Amino acid sequence: MKNLFKSAITAIVILFSSATQSQTKSPKLENSLLWEVSGNGLEKPSYLYGTIHSICAADYFLSEKTKKAFDQSEKFILEINFSDPIEMADAQKMSMSSEPLSKKLTPEELTRLDSVLQKTTGLKIQQLDNFSLAAVTSVIGMKAFGCESLKSYESDFMDLAKKENKNIEGLETVKGQMTMLANAYTDSELINMLGDLSEKETSKMVEDYKAENLMNLYSDVADEKVMSAKAKKWVLDDRNKDWAKKIPEMMKKESLFVAVGVGHLAGESGVINLLRKSGYTVKSVMN
Repeated sequence: MKNLFKSAITAIVILFSSATQSQTKSPKLENSLLWEVSGNGLEKPSYLYGTIHSICAADYFLSEKTKKAFDQSEKFILEINFSDPIEMADAQKMSMSSEPLSKKLTPEELTRLDSVLQKTTGLKIQQLDNFSLAAVTSVIGMKAFGCESLKSYESDFMDLAKKENKNIEGLETVKGQMTMLANAYTDSELINMLGDLSEKETSKMVEDYKAENLMNLYSDVADEKVMSAKAKKWVLDDRNKDWAKKIPEMMKKESLFVAVGVGHLAGESGVINLLRKSGYTVKSVMN
């Protein structure tokens, strides 16, 4: 079970998949998960790739254009470098709660969480009482995919990077993501979102992902009916702005393959638009 919880914080994006039309301003983008970044003094292009943090094995795909871009890059960048033993240790540590959930949550929150947990996983909250709410959230979120076998793009890219002797680096840390989640959502808000999860909504997000439809995927994530302004600021906008400052410094030194959650690419404050505003040419890679 411990291996499952290394994705406890990155899998939170699964929760934001119930919207159908975004009310958030967003520049129109082509249907592509892969984007080339060039110009503005870069000697070699770098690449942005939008991932879905977990997906059923039957739905998993990796296009030839993506494999080619990965091969051509010199360094692999992802949200958190889980090849770093320190980050892995922090992930394991933070999957456990400093106090049992039965003491941390109100009786109403605990009852609600137990009901959702039993309905989606067959487990009772007593069995996970010592785990963090983020870890329990991850378990429930993964069940929304409706399959037994899940794959991770980040894990596969890390394996490829190691095989090709590419350096791996993270844009942020486990501790940083946990702080972000604490600022973005109250315990009650997280539990309420878990109750709204459904295989139908997750299936729509997966179909949009397989179609590489960035605009629909951004709507799935950022719609104001799903994500509050406060949550959007912490989960998407502030992190995008931080990454859009870090990535250019990295690209000056070597060609990058940057894989982040697909919801971070589109939007007025998405990574693509922010890099364009900084003077880079960012274009979709269609084949």
